[in-house]
Amino acid sequence: MAGGGGKKLVVEVFNARNLMPKDGQGTASAYVMVDFDGQRRRTKTKNRDLHPQWEEKLEFFIHDPDAIESETLELNVYNDKKNARRNTFLGKVKISGSSFAKLGDELLIYYPLEKRSVFSQVKGEIGIKVYYADDDPPAQPVDVTPPAAEEKKAEEKVDEIKTEEPKTENKPKLQEEKAEPNIVKQQVTQNVQVIPLSSPAKKLQPEHAGSSYDLVDRIPYLFVRILKAKQEFKEEDAGLLHRPVFAKIIIGSHCVRTRTAMLNSDWDQAFAFHKESLNSFIAEISVNEEKKDGGDTITESSLGAVSFDLSEIPKRSPPDSPLAPQWYTLESSSTESPSPPDCMDLMLAIWIGTQADEAFTEAWQSDSGGFLVHARSKAYLSPKLWYLRLTVIQTQDLRLATIPDPKSRATAGNRPELFVKAQLGGQVFKTPKVALCSTSANPSWNEDLIFIPTEPFEPFLAVSVEDATAGQIVGQTKVPVSTILRRIDDRTEPPSRWLNLAGDEARPYAGRLHVRVCLEGGYHVLDEAAHATSDARAASKQLSKPPVGLLEVGVRGASNLVPMKIAKDGAVASGRTDAYAVLKYGPKWARTRTILDQFNPCWNEQYTWDVFDPCTVFTVAVFDNSRVPAAAGDGKLLKADSRIGKIRIRLSTLDTNRVYLASYPLTTVTPMGMKKMGELELAVRFTCASWLSLMQSYTAPMLPRMHYVRPLGGAQQDVLRHMAARVVATRLARSEPPLGPEVVHHMLDADAPAWSMRRSRANWFRLAACLSHLAAGGGWVHGLRTWTNPMTTVLAHLLVLGAVTWPEKLVPAALMCLVMAVACGYRKRAGGAGGTDTWQSWVDGVGLDELDEELDGVPTRRPPEVVRARYDRLRALAGRAQGLLGDVAAQGERMEALVTWRDPRATGIFVAACVAAAAVFYAVPFRVTALALGFYYLRHPRFRGDMPAAAFNFYRRLPSMADRPPRGTGNGTFWKRRGPPK
Repeated sequence: MAGGGGKKLVVEVFNARNLMPKDGQGTASAYVMVDFDGQRRRTKTKNRDLHPQWEEKLEFFIHDPDAIESETLELNVYNDKKNARRNTFLGKVKISGSSFAKLGDELLIYYPLEKRSVFSQVKGEIGIKVYYADDDPPAQPVDVTPPAAEEKKAEEKVDEIKTEEPKTENKPKLQEEKAEPNIVKQQVTQNVQVIPLSSPAKKLQPEHAGSSYDLVDRIPYLFVRILKAKQEFKEEDAGLLHRPVFAKIIIGSHCVRTRTAMLNSDWDQAFAFHKESLNSFIAEISVNEEKKDGGDTITESSLGAVSFDLSEIPKRSPPDSPLAPQWYTLESSSTESPSPPDCMDLMLAIWIGTQADEAFTEAWQSDSGGFLVHARSKAYLSPKLWYLRLTVIQTQDLRLATIPDPKSRATAGNRPELFVKAQLGGQVFKTPKVALCSTSANPSWNEDLIFIPTEPFEPFLAVSVEDATAGQIVGQTKVPVSTILRRIDDRTEPPSRWLNLAGDEARPYAGRLHVRVCLEGGYHVLDEAAHATSDARAASKQLSKPPVGLLEVGVRGASNLVPMKIAKDGAVASGRTDAYAVLKYGPKWARTRTILDQFNPCWNEQYTWDVFDPCTVFTVAVFDNSRVPAAAGDGKLLKADSRIGKIRIRLSTLDTNRVYLASYPLTTVTPMGMKKMGELELAVRFTCASWLSLMQSYTAPMLPRMHYVRPLGGAQQDVLRHMAARVVATRLARSEPPLGPEVVHHMLDADAPAWSMRRSRANWFRLAACLSHLAAGGGWVHGLRTWTNPMTTVLAHLLVLGAVTWPEKLVPAALMCLVMAVACGYRKRAGGAGGTDTWQSWVDGVGLDELDEELDGVPTRRPPEVVRARYDRLRALAGRAQGLLGDVAAQGERMEALVTWRDPRATGIFVAACVAAAAVFYAVPFRVTALALGFYYLRHPRFRGDMPAAAFNFYRRLPSMADRPPRGTGNGTFWKRRGPPK
């Protein structure tokens, strides 16, 4: 590695475990080949060792530090066969540049070795550290080369590997691998007209994906950017520079102005006028001076103006460079023309653009409330959440405040009960109470307290030991969060520590507390409901993998929205709606601008997300903005934004490289039943760069490894999820403009009621619908026995005869029949990207009192108090029962999803697996196959991994109907209505 300035990437290869034996003698001679940005390094060969230890450091140049997140580091492990032309592949690991750590933050991570192809035989894992740092002065390379006697032979092997496996490009060009995407016009409700796209879909350019705006209509806007005004004065008139002035733009009935500033100061403000709303062909821009006449009266006088003909204004489209501002000499409106040195100049830029222009989001907008901060379109990022695990072990040498001797206190019949309380920010957890006894004054708990810290972390974790009987603090201390160990797996056990407890002034030392504390980066902190998960990556970015696709959503507009704000003026009633949409996928939130006082708003905004898992759900909801000043007709501001409707779309139900254009009904559950609030038009496209990576993601575990090797309890996960939702809502509420807590809780389903008769009935009938297939099968068998259809019964006799005569052909024939039946249903599959089905949600099958019970808060507000307590307890128990009922129904729905083409890729994998299984059962005798399967099922635990099997992961990723029924929001399925429930 040659010297030079800049940054370098350091890869420390430590060891590997449980490699696959490939030398024919039960061992392997492994070495590692590392590729990064066109550079290649390799380690030494460890002869005949399935658990090799390298502990070597390899360095690479970083040619473009700004593009390091788009790079990929690839490690290939080979078996060194000294007398063979080609070395044997033992496994590979690909690490995205976005997971590289800085020097000092690196951690030793064990990555499982991946296959190169479907037929590769790979197992084991490799431990490495990857980090980047500033390059040192020119020095010798740090990667170890083979000894002189083996150098030539090693180079020959490297050349052979290069010939065998040519290095692929780290940044594949998405547009080269995709065909021209086609457009699917979807009509998810009856009598809803689908509006076609104004232009054919274009190929997606990854580098400009966020600004392509090919899924929405480009709306023309007139942009005016005013920077500053200047005027030359003589020395004796220098005091005129302190005159307060402002610029004004007049276009027909539109009249706006900049803020007031001193002359020769900068305004740098942009204005965007909806071109179709302009009722004049002339734009006049003037500079005016503010004057105060005596008291509080403010007058203005024009210092000059310039006019533009709108037909002569140039057009600009990104990614063109911004239009350069120019100086324009203003024409004075006074009768006496000023002298040339007194002429005023105004620097501005004026052009015709679209909502894709960079200046649009920060500009004053004629259709969305001008400069109102609550009406702007913005993108947000959820805070990075971690788990902080505090294990309270025991105390020692406690010195109580009231009675120093706990033994005497216990004999007096007033036994103290101690507990440990820990607080991180606003999160407080306590251990169970433990009573001191006469035999031991050192209580022990061995209790885990889990918190959810966010980056940047709180400075301290406060821990105290308290006496519940006396209501006093025995001792307390603080643990700096910066000193807490971070770990990403269960291999690194955090060391325990003793904390000295401080009491009051009389007791500076109150004892010691034995704890174990660490920051868990190997978990995914759940903040969404299980049926609406959009991201399952671990908290530590070092465990993240490259994205498998790209999601683009165009929010085109809404129609027929109902009035959300009602104002009465005498006998005349009027209403208005100030609507905006919120989109969420993964940690990224997007908020469109607020269109004021329109029931048919047109946003035409487009957003892009990276997709790391195709079996996730995208959420979009529409709200009425109550934080806009004077939004309500009666002049009062509402406390929270009102919900209009919510839609969810599962990405696995979308075909890749296809545009789905549809109008979705916005519905919500009210005390009077389901109410349609309007319709939302979306354009959705899911693209993937590698079809193979997309297919492999179906067999990968849904959650990080720590969730399986050290799982959290169900009740504990539910508590932590609601706490994480509150943390996210608190952080996003501090943004500018803020995203209200009511919006965040609604998007995350954190405010869902605990009990609902409607949901319980819907889950029950979902389960009944799945079990109905078994009933139908039983009825078919009964029809065979009763000769309902004689021809079918005769064929059944022949089938039984064939099964007895040729039993080895039974399984492949059944699989091929299943393949043919599933293939015939492909053309009849339910295509589309989500929607609403009121029948599926059972909203029409409950009474008004049950809807009132569903919409009632927890705790209930219904008297009397005794009924209130019983009612709350009943709702809590019923909420758990309905969740269990839904989980049982989801298992049957996943089985049904195998053959219904709801997830085309999953059904395709199932069909391919059936074909392969049919071939295996056809070629291998059935008795041998059954024996092999039995032996494989009863294999020794040593030959089993600690992660779920690929078939189990595939089954867990199959879609259920949990994301379809509306939860008081309008999300549901586009299935054909089957009539009202009975």
